[in-house]
Amino acid sequence: MEFLQSKERGTSDRYKYKSNSAENNNGAYLVWEDLTVVAQSLKNSATKKLVSGLSGYAEPDRIMAIMGPSGSGKSTLLDALAGRLSTNTLMTGKILLNGKKAPIDSRDVSYVTQDDYFLGTLSVREILTYSAHLRLPSKMTNNEIDEIVQETIVKMGLQDCSENKIGNWHLRGISTGEKRRLSIGVEILTQPKVLFLDEPTSGLDSASAFFVLLVLNSIAHDGRIVVCSVHQPSSHLFDLFDDLLLLSNGETIYFGDAKLAVKFFADAGFPCPTRRNPSDHFLRCINSDFDKISASPFPSQRQSVSTQTEVIPTSSNSQINLTTEEIKAKLVEKYKDSDTSKNIRKRVQELALNVHVEIVSNKSNAGWWKQLWTLSGRSFLNMSRDMGYYWLRTLFYILVSVSAGNLYFNIGLSYSSILNRAKCDAFVYGFMICLSIGGLPFFLEEFKVSYRERISGHYGEGVFVLSNFLSSFPFLVMLSTSSGTIVYYMVKLHPGILRHTYFCINLFCCISIVETIMMVVALLVPNVLMGIGVGTCIVMLMMMASEIFKLLPDLPKFFWRYPMSYISYASWAIQGQYKNDMIGLEFDPQMPGDTKLKGEVVLQKIFGMELDHSKWWDLLALLVLLVSYRLILLAALKYKEKSLSLIRRLYAGITFRQPVKKFISSKTNQPTPLPSQPLP
Repeated sequence: MEFLQSKERGTSDRYKYKSNSAENNNGAYLVWEDLTVVAQSLKNSATKKLVSGLSGYAEPDRIMAIMGPSGSGKSTLLDALAGRLSTNTLMTGKILLNGKKAPIDSRDVSYVTQDDYFLGTLSVREILTYSAHLRLPSKMTNNEIDEIVQETIVKMGLQDCSENKIGNWHLRGISTGEKRRLSIGVEILTQPKVLFLDEPTSGLDSASAFFVLLVLNSIAHDGRIVVCSVHQPSSHLFDLFDDLLLLSNGETIYFGDAKLAVKFFADAGFPCPTRRNPSDHFLRCINSDFDKISASPFPSQRQSVSTQTEVIPTSSNSQINLTTEEIKAKLVEKYKDSDTSKNIRKRVQELALNVHVEIVSNKSNAGWWKQLWTLSGRSFLNMSRDMGYYWLRTLFYILVSVSAGNLYFNIGLSYSSILNRAKCDAFVYGFMICLSIGGLPFFLEEFKVSYRERISGHYGEGVFVLSNFLSSFPFLVMLSTSSGTIVYYMVKLHPGILRHTYFCINLFCCISIVETIMMVVALLVPNVLMGIGVGTCIVMLMMMASEIFKLLPDLPKFFWRYPMSYISYASWAIQGQYKNDMIGLEFDPQMPGDTKLKGEVVLQKIFGMELDHSKWWDLLALLVLLVSYRLILLAALKYKEKSLSLIRRLYAGITFRQPVKKFISSKTNQPTPLPSQPLP
């Protein structure tokens, strides 16, 4: 790779990240043929056709707009082309990139969705810099990456807010429009061959929208494919598009040169008035959502929509009283019988049969170690800046520790202190650990960012899990050491540096395990409230399977003793701390004059514990549990979507079979077989 120095618009010299071969930017063709997507409801067996028999192609050096009313299938088509379809959908047809049926490589395709998910504590420049380090080749120097980031900032017009934070619950951040431009900037960092954008102008003012489309237009004319959905562009924005795909209820109304769409509508008998925005006219002609209201028996409802039907101009008196549904049907038939449609079909078949020269991707992912270092640094920075992630929880832990220390202050060695020590340990390793449940909202925010990046191929699940643990390690050590030290010396447990260290390590393992459990819960539940409920339930079950509520030998053997007590962090932690605190101490007898009670006897006679293994084995069991729960988190990240997809496909196989046969057999051309490529 090399950096070609260029000057543009009087600015200082910047560098463009390009491939050695100029042909790497040319010759890419995207083709979709007889594309149909059917969705199946999870509540019942009802199916709905989202897009129906779409055929078309996208070429480099041209920017395509997908237009249509709400629910017309714009986002569904983009999801299908980008390989992001929901698991409860079934797709038939072909999607080819350079004549190949293989699933589109995420390294060659970037997709800007409608949702803008970023870590709110980072600045615009930091977001772009970390993304560049994750995705650009490892051999590139920091200065070269900084040049690319600066060029992207200038290209997207983010200079004024480049040092501003994105914003979160306690930080005022950038505007919605600036977030939108940042989302696009993140995806164009690596100059992908194909760029999909789902309504990139949403939330932008007219000037920002025009600026963004100018940038996309320049990207497209740099030998790349740009396809974006737009809801209702102004006339100035509409003039920037080269091609237009007009959809309504999943059917093609028009596909071809954007500038010829006005002529198509005029030839169909629905000319666009001279001073009207063409996109407004197109949508008025094909949006049939309000036909039922206009036919309503209530005059107030008819009057509210009468203007829409009256302003649609026609070229003949016979079409004046047509409903929008009838106008749309007429346009669909007009397009199917037109020379434009026949030429499109012919061109699609030519591109599908023509296998182009393979284009080597000009984007190379960074090495595994660099990704780990980058993710760990980014996550650590986010945790250190977000007041609620660890700082507030650390404060709460300290306050609770002071309260517990005051409650059991200078516990002593009296006979009553035996039970008080057990209560103190149960409070610390049981109820105080519940404060870790408060990290759930922050885990959810991080998972949203991670999901967007992982599905785009920026890094893998293993890197994310390991980097999360490494970045949180200093905070968990600080949290457990500070709170553990306060409790240990206020209560005056068994003195000794080694015993104090064991107490803090034990507490660290418990907090880490609960945080890992809450991360798994955050990954599996749909919202914060349900996550708090599920997480609290799991933690309470683990507490109930320990000595907090009932002695271990007295637990019911089914479920509570086996297996819950073995997978409960509280059980192992309390057993180890009992041994750490009581072995080596001598307590006053219950009756004055009797022999003092040794700690070992107390553990065996009063708490029913077997001393067949040392406290270090209990600590090792906690570490094994921590690793095991981290592996469960990794498995959940890696196989959650795949498992849901498999379950839904098995369930949808029966309900889809009849509808799929029906819409395939209804086509006049050759039936399209189920795709050989896996569903996204």
